[in-house]
Amino acid sequence: MNKNCRKVIVLGAGESGVGAALLAKKYGYEVFVSDSSPISEMRKVQLQEAQIDFETEKHSEEKILNADVIIKSPGIPEKVNLIQKIRQKKIPIYSEIAFAATFTKKPIIAITGTNGKTTTTLLTHHLITQQFTDWAIGGNIGKSFAALVCEDEKYDGYVLEVSSFQLDDLGDFAPHIALLIGITPDHLDRYNYDMAQYAAAKFAITKNQKSTDYFLTHAQDEGILRFETRYPTKAQKRKITIEEDKSLEVYATATHLHFENLLIPKNALPLAGKHNLINSLLAIETARLLNVSYENILRGLASFKNAPHRLEKIGEYEGRTFINDSKATNVDAVAYALESFSSPIIWIAGGIDKGNDYEQLNNAVQKNVKALVCLGIDNQKLIEFFTPQIAKVVDCKNIQEAVEQAYTLSEVGDIILLSPACASFDLFQNYEHRGEAFKQSFFNLRESF
Repeated sequence: MNKNCRKVIVLGAGESGVGAALLAKKYGYEVFVSDSSPISEMRKVQLQEAQIDFETEKHSEEKILNADVIIKSPGIPEKVNLIQKIRQKKIPIYSEIAFAATFTKKPIIAITGTNGKTTTTLLTHHLITQQFTDWAIGGNIGKSFAALVCEDEKYDGYVLEVSSFQLDDLGDFAPHIALLIGITPDHLDRYNYDMAQYAAAKFAITKNQKSTDYFLTHAQDEGILRFETRYPTKAQKRKITIEEDKSLEVYATATHLHFENLLIPKNALPLAGKHNLINSLLAIETARLLNVSYENILRGLASFKNAPHRLEKIGEYEGRTFINDSKATNVDAVAYALESFSSPIIWIAGGIDKGNDYEQLNNAVQKNVKALVCLGIDNQKLIEFFTPQIAKVVDCKNIQEAVEQAYTLSEVGDIILLSPACASFDLFQNYEHRGEAFKQSFFNLRESF
């Protein structure tokens, strides 16, 4: 980004927008924040204390179109009319992470993929900080990258979760280590229902990397294999596989994870499931590339706790185990969840469909699922697709009813799994709200039955 551009307008006053505004203000830019939605009181106070002008519930187009630089919230899609006008005027648009990266020379680890981003980011940071304590974590989780860079002197490096939306308008952003976990259909409504456009957003993470950087990918992921030849990288590529393959840098066998000059016992891993084996391989290889010792890696694995709403066991009642996987908002994540259990499953799913293709769930459903409880305002697609395959399918409009129906349909030894495959916004504020409501409904069930 040209630092001679002094007039910066930030579109969106969420975590990333306010972080970008504060960073721009710190470095002497003329900053204005514009949000077409209401700005929270907390964010207003942050902006006011920093003496940053803002507007709420509107966009003043004349002022915005007079900017030197636009920093766009990842939540604003390209098709919005205002963005098109900005493009027509050829005003540079940057993502918040691209803007923030221009103000730090510290190493950056950036992690993306359709599923597993948060778990891999948390585990990677946890392993690194067993040895190097002053590394920050943020991006799509916790603090925005820009907010962290406001205190750049405190940190030796950054571990960032980055979504496909955040990888738009990347400028010169070039992480020292980039991780691409996998590419499966998600957010296709944002990408004109075109997997190629979605894949391009994911592969953008490596486009500015140099030969001294590293690009880690999952060698067996069909989405990566389908598109990787379109996106060559200058970085040193490391491929991981969850099957024995001595031709690759990192692979797994039945008992161990194999790295260059390093063996990690599989039973040292803190997370269950095939998908978490992939996440663990990537995180450990990243730590290894940063010279984290074997002892510190093992110590980090032993002490790691995953974030909530990801195959989270919330309790047992009358011999049934309740699992909160509310973060599973696409079909691929649900496939991983269903395959993680050998016991019969009462599956709770539904919400706002994102163009889901449920065919890929057929094998896992036929193997493990004995009943489906549909949760949402409109469950017709789920009901029509799975009624021929699942003996019992019921329709529910609220979470308490869904949990009680799942309990009624279950037997001792069963798993009651919330793994929705859909967005949550028909009934809930977000996936966290849905997961917390599921937990509360479980506690209510224990008290009432």
